[in-house]
Amino acid sequence: MQQKVRFQIEGMTCQACASRIEKVLNKKDFVESAGVNFASEEAQVTFDDSKTSAADIAKIIEKTGYGAKEKTEDTLPHAEAEHHIGWRLWLLLAINIPFLIGMAGMMIGWHDWMIPPVWQFVLASVVQLWLAVPFYKSAWASIKGGLANMDVLVTIGTVSIYLYSVYMLFFSPHAAHGMAHVYFEVGVMVIGFVSLGKFLEHRTKKSSLNSLGLLLKLTPTQVNVQRDGEWKQLPIDQVQIGDLIRANHGERIAADGIIESGSGWADESHLTGESNPEEKKAGGKVLAGALMTEGSVVYRATQLGSQTLLGDMMNALSEAQGSKAPIARVADKAAAVFVPTVVGIALLTFIATWLVKGDWTIALMHAVAVLVIACPCALGLATPAAIMVGMGKAVKHGIWFKDAAAMEEAAHVDAVVLDKTGTLTEGRPQVAAVYCVPDSGFDEDALYRIAAAVEQNAAHPLARAIVSAAQARGLEIPTAQNAQTVVGAGITAEVEGVGLVKAGKAEFAELTLPKFSDGVWDIASIVAVSVDNKPIGAFALADALKADTAEAIGRLKKHNIDVYIMSGDNQGTVEYVAKQLGIAHAFGNMSPRDKAAEVQKLKAAGKTVAMVGDGINDAPALAAANVSFAMKGGADVAEHTASATLMQHSVNQLADALLVSQATLKNIKQNLFFAFFYNILGIPLAALGFLNPIIAGAAMAASSVSVLGNALRLKRVNIE
Repeated sequence: MQQKVRFQIEGMTCQACASRIEKVLNKKDFVESAGVNFASEEAQVTFDDSKTSAADIAKIIEKTGYGAKEKTEDTLPHAEAEHHIGWRLWLLLAINIPFLIGMAGMMIGWHDWMIPPVWQFVLASVVQLWLAVPFYKSAWASIKGGLANMDVLVTIGTVSIYLYSVYMLFFSPHAAHGMAHVYFEVGVMVIGFVSLGKFLEHRTKKSSLNSLGLLLKLTPTQVNVQRDGEWKQLPIDQVQIGDLIRANHGERIAADGIIESGSGWADESHLTGESNPEEKKAGGKVLAGALMTEGSVVYRATQLGSQTLLGDMMNALSEAQGSKAPIARVADKAAAVFVPTVVGIALLTFIATWLVKGDWTIALMHAVAVLVIACPCALGLATPAAIMVGMGKAVKHGIWFKDAAAMEEAAHVDAVVLDKTGTLTEGRPQVAAVYCVPDSGFDEDALYRIAAAVEQNAAHPLARAIVSAAQARGLEIPTAQNAQTVVGAGITAEVEGVGLVKAGKAEFAELTLPKFSDGVWDIASIVAVSVDNKPIGAFALADALKADTAEAIGRLKKHNIDVYIMSGDNQGTVEYVAKQLGIAHAFGNMSPRDKAAEVQKLKAAGKTVAMVGDGINDAPALAAANVSFAMKGGADVAEHTASATLMQHSVNQLADALLVSQATLKNIKQNLFFAFFYNILGIPLAALGFLNPIIAGAAMAASSVSVLGNALRLKRVNIE
């Protein structure tokens, strides 16, 4: 049986490390697929659990030289600790200060600012023989694993320049005359700049890029819980399902629950993306993380931790951010051969420069500059960094993407297929008119009673409207048995004392409607009813458009995205709604199979199609589309099939999802361009001697931070 497991990976220093772990895992016959995300430092592995276990896979990862800790959905992610500069980096930066002062003096011709060569040797030895040890360990583990990472380049470059300087200071013919040319500052400053760059990169990845930390802050650490008839302040981990919890004005809800008493208003925008507070009163639901903006409530906890909607969202976000987008393959392929290629270029640079210049000192400096300027980290971070920020931005708008591939595909969408009821409209239709077949023997009340008896077994908004209308009339609804849904047509059931009742489309109930003077029948959704295959009447149900639907359609059209309505309602109703919204493509009387077939036609015509739906009948079309969106709270099969979930029943959220995806893909392309351009420009400049190793080290450290900084711009992108 296939099982999917996630691991937190420790010890990766660049994309080459991630590629190495992937390569080792994917070679195993019991591994279906394995992907490692350098930015989130996470591995996702699908494997055959009849042949191995998660613990065994963790051991395989550890043998490649990295730590692996399994991540489960049973508990919420832990908040990241504050990332401070450690003593090792502080000491390294302090040692860099005298060399920086000396370099500044040399630039203006004051060579006596540089400390004496012997002291240079002492400080450089502290760095190379002690502070740089983590680089050596990483480089050795990488080489043992059969793949060279960034630390291999740094190690080769700095050790070479250190050994050269030691030789020149103590063993060269010029040493006795104090004429030795040493370059201890190069190794010290390269190690310093690269270490600082790694720290900034790690802090950005753990803090700024990932939205999980912000979500974790939404859950209070202390809550007011009723125990033994008294209210007590307890840590959140001591709360149990069934406990009564009090949340006052300005406090956050600690668990999903049902309100027992009190009332107020709660901001649930962290889950829905909707900034308007929701009114809360006895009998209503509260969601973990919601902020009480007014009032006070006492609620009974029904779900805790990872079982809450907030916990589910955090686990979904964590998994989605750890997945890999298809576009990342470009960087992965480049990173796999990057370090060996750079070492080869450095060797050729050394030989060519020595032959041309006749000076192996200059040749060594050029070769070291090539080694140091090269940075596979920027390539490895280009895609996952943007995906992590983009996913976080999507969640803030109430959009849950299942994985990075879905987000990338959504960026290419140029055609959107929308269901009508509950998607474009409120999904709360009202009975606008009733028709009873003459001489059928059933009056209007009887029609309501019989229809409601059958429709109370259905979940469709039209069914709920008929049941509610019957209840509002105070009618006694008879019992129905053996209810069966005919997908895309209607529902049948045996009604006590009546017979076999069908409720659904007019043709399903074998009803031919007469021409009505009331125009509502031309634009309304029709539910016809028959008894023992004899039609007895019909209901016309009208459903108002959602307030933001017209705005959402305008946003989609503004971005050159074609909009299609595909509905099971009659063609007249669908065309009426389409005309109101300015939609040119409207299809009515469509079965689930029809919708899926039409989606396939659009794809065959070269369109990248997004489908939005919330019902069982939408599942085939959702599966057929390139990327699909389900409404939260709709049918489980729709949510399971869809590529993403919209927390609001709003087309505006769909527009948000597509535009966030477009912005994210654009950011990825910018990052990849910068990473490739940096290396394509930097390596030749270093080889030709236009960049010394110190500047190369600073530039290399800055490249990763620059890519991360560009990814963070996504947080401020306007998606209107």
